[in-house]
Amino acid sequence: MDTIQVQKLVVNFKTLEEFKRFKEYGNQELSMLEDLQSNIIENDSVSPFYGVYYGNALVARMSLYQVSSRYDDYFEPPQDYLELWKLEVLPDYRSKGYGKKLVDFAKSFQLPIKTNPRINSHGFWEKMGFQKAKYDMERDLGENPLIWTPTGVSEKTPSS
Repeated sequence: MDTIQVQKLVVNFKTLEEFKRFKEYGNQELSMLEDLQSNIIENDSVSPFYGVYYGNALVARMSLYQVSSRYDDYFEPPQDYLELWKLEVLPDYRSKGYGKKLVDFAKSFQLPIKTNPRINSHGFWEKMGFQKAKYDMERDLGENPLIWTPTGVSEKTPSS
């Protein structure tokens, strides 16, 4: 699995075409087309998109955003953290280590990570070392976030 490489995806029309392949298989909540299109329109050169290629085909992708410590309601001590969104692997490439490689890449920054699991993916996230955040009605707004913490970081106790 060491040959799997995560790459930062360029915000351009080629990536937009590659994302359309995911839309054929994916769930609407995982669609990154709108995110990518708005980044192209805004000419935002900082891409939050990462992916894994098999040959010339993009087969796995995720959005990874860094959130400033001033908005940290999840971790102790308060700090910048990563929000991992919309991790998706094309059906023919699942269970081959591509999703794990993307998560390991995110963990390599040694910042806490928050994600909102989708479509029956809790088992995957638990295998990756994520755990349910203690639910806080005001903070979580109906979501059920999962978190991962590096050494020296713990979950902040919700202000219930």
